[in-house]
Amino acid sequence: MAIQPSLALTAAADFMEPALAELRKAAPGATLLAMPAADIALCTLPGSIFTLAERWRGQPPIFVRHIHPVQLTTPLRGGTADPHIIQQEVVAEFAELVDPELFFSVQTRVVGKRPYKPFTINRAVSDQLQALTGAPLNVRAPQQIISILATGESAFSGLSLAPHNLSDWAGGEHRFARHDAQISRAEFKLLEAFGCFNLQLPARGRALDLGAAPGGWTRILREKEQYVTAVDPGALHPRLAADKSVRHLPITAEAYLAEGPDKYDLIVNDMRLDARDSARIMNSYARHLYTHGMAIMTLKLPGEQAIQTMQQAAAILQKKYYIRQARQLFHNRQEITLVLEPIHTGR
Repeated sequence: MAIQPSLALTAAADFMEPALAELRKAAPGATLLAMPAADIALCTLPGSIFTLAERWRGQPPIFVRHIHPVQLTTPLRGGTADPHIIQQEVVAEFAELVDPELFFSVQTRVVGKRPYKPFTINRAVSDQLQALTGAPLNVRAPQQIISILATGESAFSGLSLAPHNLSDWAGGEHRFARHDAQISRAEFKLLEAFGCFNLQLPARGRALDLGAAPGGWTRILREKEQYVTAVDPGALHPRLAADKSVRHLPITAEAYLAEGPDKYDLIVNDMRLDARDSARIMNSYARHLYTHGMAIMTLKLPGEQAIQTMQQAAAILQKKYYIRQARQLFHNRQEITLVLEPIHTGR
């Protein structure tokens, strides 16, 4: 009899190896069984997934975006009957375990081209569970989640509390709606960081955006009622150029340092630089943050030396900052996002 997986793990395909290394470090003896897709791993654990989930809930991994337990493995036929098969098996397995007092959601991912969509399964399972349990359905803010991974040959399902999944989005795929005001795709990275890290900004604070053009991050900071100094030789979007609460300095970050920057509540940096060079620039700006201030930056990690580069950049940053959070977010590409707090002498 084949060994059954105990969890499904999701990470960016480019960072699956370091993600699996994080798993083995947190749960020695964990074993990779299969990879239904380049960004999904099915693994066994030597102990309970909830022990691992609690550990990562307190100190999240960098590269693992999402996990969910596998408590039920259902053979599939690979055809149109699969949604009905999944519905029957999942409802029979989990109906008595769903807490009727908590918001729930069903999250399905389908690997490969199948004659059905995730929504078909979500709807079928959630409708029947709601009828049987009375639990309130809330797909935006669930407290408990039934996760289903359908590969064509099998469906791997589990029930867990939302915080134990590391993300309450299926596979950690945090989606944002596009709208007319959007300036760049990079906006989603900053929006996801605010949500993932639960960041709060001071009312009408002062923010510095390094490498701002064309202004996506500046626009998000203005939405959050920050007064923004945008530093970049490139032009900002015309809407931002007309915003009196945006000061555009058409110079480099290094040139602004030479001028003697102001003090800020927040510094953000999404510059396309080698991670180590970007870290050195951020260190130079640390003294220009208020004591209560913070910084958000991305570290670009392309190529085979990504992990070594990350470690070297982190070592540079730790001379001036505490690294409070670090994650490879869904809207990151070959990069990670950091939240930094300046080290102030005399604390």
